[in-house]
Amino acid sequence: MGNKKYIKGFLEDIVLHLINEEGEMYGYEITQKVRELSQGAITITEGALYPILHKLEREAKLTVSYRKIAGRLRKYYRLTPEGGVRATTASIELTQFLAGLAGLFNLNPQKA
Repeated sequence: MGNKKYIKGFLEDIVLHLINEEGEMYGYEITQKVRELSQGAITITEGALYPILHKLEREAKLTVSYRKIAGRLRKYYRLTPEGGVRATTASIELTQFLAGLAGLFNLNPQKA
């Protein structure tokens, strides 16, 4: 599906939402969860994901911890309080935006 232009504008919000729901996640896990929850309609490459994770970390919306799993160091991301507020705000804004799009594209079923 050619959804790159849509994903780009929502990637930060997708990441914040998933981490808010899951508690903490590592990068590859995020890409797989997005694919799973969207039933394959949305895919996020690691090349797109990691710059967003680093940006959110710099902005103090995410904090990181490291765990050694099977001999490899894995970086886990968790929301900060500021990140939690942004995740909640983004969900509200996105819901309102989607309702507007549904109206604009006449996606709401008409009642007889």
